Amino acid sequence: MTVPSVEVNEVPAELGGKVLLDVREADEWAAGHAPGALHIPMSELAGRLGELPADSELYVVCRSGGRSARVTQYLNANGWDATNVDGGMQVWQATGRPLVGEVEGAEPEVV
Repeated sequence: MTVPSVEVNEVPAELGGKVLLDVREADEWAAGHAPGALHIPMSELAGRLGELPADSELYVVCRSGGRSARVTQYLNANGWDATNVDGGMQVWQATGRPLVGEVEGAEPEVV
């Protein structure tokens, strides 16, 4: 099964009704994430599907693209319009896209 994917630079800076879903774990999220992203760890996704908008296009991101590819397949098989973000947050940071963190006094980073 082919997973629909986009490069980081194809994710719009202004999501405008689309959702960037970050499926990394809590410690990864806290260290650094995209502003405005929705955080639902892959391990919690099945129990939190109700938090996903049914009528929005979803961009799914993790650290490097592996977990998000699996989540994208799962979501598309269950009626969502999901696209994997190739290279994940590592490429996001490397290309200078904005990051915010939850760790006080620490520069946001992708771990």
